[in-house]
Amino acid sequence: MLHSHRPRLAIPLLFTLACLAVVGGLFSGSAHAREPGPQQHVAASQARDLQQIRASKVLRVLVNQSRNSSGEVKGEPVGVEYYRLRALEHSLNARVADGQQLTLKIIPRAKEQLLGALLRGEGDLAAPGELLDPSLVQGAHASAPVLDQVPLLLVGRKGERSYSRADQLSGRTIALTSASAAGAAIQVINQQLALRKRAPIKVEWVDPTLAVEDVLEMVQAGIYPLTVVERPIAQRWARVMPRLRLDSKVQLAHPQALRWYVRNDAPLLQVAVDRFLATYRAPDNQDAAFERIYRRQYRVHNPLARQDRQRLAAVRAVLQKHGGEQQIDWLNLAALAFKESTLDPKARGAGGAHGLMQITPSAAQRVGVSNIGTVDGNVQASARYLALIRRKFFASPQINERERMAFTLAAYNLGPERVQAMRAEARRRGLNGNQWFFQTERIAMEQVGMGPVSFVNSVNKYFLAFNRERAALERVAKR
Repeated sequence: MLHSHRPRLAIPLLFTLACLAVVGGLFSGSAHAREPGPQQHVAASQARDLQQIRASKVLRVLVNQSRNSSGEVKGEPVGVEYYRLRALEHSLNARVADGQQLTLKIIPRAKEQLLGALLRGEGDLAAPGELLDPSLVQGAHASAPVLDQVPLLLVGRKGERSYSRADQLSGRTIALTSASAAGAAIQVINQQLALRKRAPIKVEWVDPTLAVEDVLEMVQAGIYPLTVVERPIAQRWARVMPRLRLDSKVQLAHPQALRWYVRNDAPLLQVAVDRFLATYRAPDNQDAAFERIYRRQYRVHNPLARQDRQRLAAVRAVLQKHGGEQQIDWLNLAALAFKESTLDPKARGAGGAHGLMQITPSAAQRVGVSNIGTVDGNVQASARYLALIRRKFFASPQINERERMAFTLAAYNLGPERVQAMRAEARRRGLNGNQWFFQTERIAMEQVGMGPVSFVNSVNKYFLAFNRERAALERVAKR
């Protein structure tokens, strides 16, 4: 919601070799989607084993950038790897003289980039927090199990059809994040289905702005029908997303071990990590902060339910008109309107915000719109304001269009100067200041909390939901 007190816009499972060959050929393009925003290319460093790491006093840990794996909210950890990695730090420092202790440097990357970054010397240890696609696990030492015998679990929505056998998924669609280990498992199942002349399971590789927790939320909302994740992840998020259904009877693949990864030329670090994992036990209360924070978060709904489709149809023309004038995809405006008012032009909010886009009179006046009481004026003011933010603060060609919209939304919610300061802090920490999702948003989570991150993510999910139906929505518009 746009409030008048915002800063002003002024200055300022083990598979056969044959199966792996098939997987590598069929899934490499779509499964390993490029993370949004410019890629970070870091010159490879010389080999670092435990002796060099201790001399530098820094253990560089490449972590899965998903919030499930490595998030932290206002000083409270919500990522599953946090306690394990802090315990490893404590273990490595246990018998070291004062002044010689090492500290962890957390380096978040897209899951499919972790091992490549490790092998290039950009980190000393990779902690995915999820099972890896077998085709990615090459050239690195796999640690002792972090968790052993981890099965993949089919997840759907309560009230929808449940499943007990893999062959019942013939012809169904499963949404997966890039580099999901489930991709290889589904490929093997599809080979078996083909022998029986059954339709294959369809895989929808989701947008790279989504992590496993986002897909689970969209399954709960009914936007995606099904997904597959590791059982510990499914069980963890089901505690804060009570409408998720876990189909534990479906056997998709042999259970595998979840592991960390170390370079082959760091044998002393390998030994230290394996020794630590052999005795580590997670604290009983490690998810206390996670559950407290996420239970009260906004949850997306399906924006394409029948009544919502009708509401969208009623305002589509004005969204398209002002989106076109400001070179903003009308579905981005539709997604923002759904988040702000559930597409209700009569909605009233705090601080004088009202209407479809929940914009305030003072913000509208900044862009030359005096009457936001009409749908046309309300959308016009919001579109102009978004375009102004985008033009003044996020016009750099180094920001891709999806990230540009995310930064614009974050600034719409927080104020542009504050977001610019967060980008600067992200760069100072070695994060990608041109990427909001999973990078600059980490600074927002630490400084402000989940509010603005949830806002941008929710609008993004609504956009993706609309975008999946773009052809149908725009075909209706042309009738």
